[in-house]
Amino acid sequence: EIRKGLAAGFDVSAYARPEFDYKQMEEIRHGLDAGLDISVYAKPILDWATMKKIRMGLEVKMNVSRRVDAQVQTYMDKGFGESQIQEIRLGLKAGLENSDISIYAKPEFNYWQMEEIRKGLVAKIDTSAYARPEFNEDQMRQIRLGLKADLDVSVYAKLEFNEDQMEQIRLGLEDDLNVSNYANPELSWEQMRETRKRLKADAKAAASDKPRRTRASAPGM
Repeated sequence: EIRKGLAAGFDVSAYARPEFDYKQMEEIRHGLDAGLDISVYAKPILDWATMKKIRMGLEVKMNVSRRVDAQVQTYMDKGFGESQIQEIRLGLKAGLENSDISIYAKPEFNYWQMEEIRKGLVAKIDTSAYARPEFNEDQMRQIRLGLKADLDVSVYAKLEFNEDQMEQIRLGLEDDLNVSNYANPELSWEQMRETRKRLKADAKAAASDKPRRTRASAPGM
């Protein structure tokens, strides 16, 4: 193994040590040949089989990284900024297909908007409800959070609502409130919040009153 390494031009000092048997040396040599960081597993305490598993894992990771780099380069050639490229890279590393990446890899989206769409795609959310450049990133976030909670976002996924109004409607939907009482773009978000809190308090009071009514009617049964 040392001879093979020397013939290939490797620095065999990494494994030309008596504490390594020939099978361990072979795994380290394979790692050098693949351009891996062998320091991760070139340790006498690890048997050759464990070394092999680590080496193969590193090779898979490297191949993924190279594939991502190649795909990212195509987007760099299209003139995307550094922050936008980072969002594209994160999507590719998360395993998104190019068809998914193309949903947000558009110059009309800033990188904050791209981030919200990417997070939705990674979470297997249908981003069509908010993947529109007209929505800012904060509006997108409120819609994404609603979709993640399986809410009917059509109630507030509208341009006439700002992100703060959207949040109040989303919180109301999460509490199963009748948001039609305040889902009005003419109301400020503060007004929406007060109405939501009142509706939530009323609902809580009604829920706690039901057991008392049931117990009160018991003697007459």
